[in-house]
Amino acid sequence: MSLAIVTGGSRGLGLEVAKALVAKGDHVVLVARDSQRLAEVSAQLGCDYRAVDLADLEATKNCFAEILATFGTPQILVLAHGVMSEKMSKTLRTNNEEWRRVMAINLDSVFCAVNVLGAPMAEARDGRIIVFSACLGRMSGPGNTGGLAPYRISKSGVNALVRNLAHETGLGNRGLLVDAVCPNHSRTDMGGPDAPLSAEEGAQTAIWLATREFKINGASDQEKLTGLLWEERQVVPW
Repeated sequence: MSLAIVTGGSRGLGLEVAKALVAKGDHVVLVARDSQRLAEVSAQLGCDYRAVDLADLEATKNCFAEILATFGTPQILVLAHGVMSEKMSKTLRTNNEEWRRVMAINLDSVFCAVNVLGAPMAEARDGRIIVFSACLGRMSGPGNTGGLAPYRISKSGVNALVRNLAHETGLGNRGLLVDAVCPNHSRTDMGGPDAPLSAEEGAQTAIWLATREFKINGASDQEKLTGLLWEERQVVPW
């Protein structure tokens, strides 16, 4: 049984990841802002939980430090929380408040979680960190032509953080895997009711990354690569 921490775990993609890990037999701790919904979901799944506003970095740091002290070093960390920027938030139309709101939740809190929990995971040489990014955060390929600036740039930052940390920790050679995932357009609060994929479908690659067999000298990309952006279990250039 692994210890798994899942942010954004009270709904949407995070909830689907949590369900799968609970079904696998893992001890799951959910992290999200809505304490009432967290309590309800945790009771249904048999999870522990902690409520925190991830936009508050000091509170976020304290929350993850308390989780570490209470439950020990996790083997799985899935960061599935995030917010979309306002529809008209182009670079030259975005104000400071909107920029900071999106960056604080989508990027700064990811750093905070990894900074607190990733260090002992790396020291233990036994861990998987999976961060929900977005293909809108790619710097190449379709859909990268502007608009939604805070969201796109925050997700580009997530991709860069994942790549940097993976290289700093040996690209899997030292037992820690670090990956980003693009869930595609899924039916969540952010994605809306008309998205082509269900939340369960959108979570599948993250679940796979959290549980896949990893071989340094594997025969396929799925077995031997980390530090990348994945979509439908395939590496996506970003």
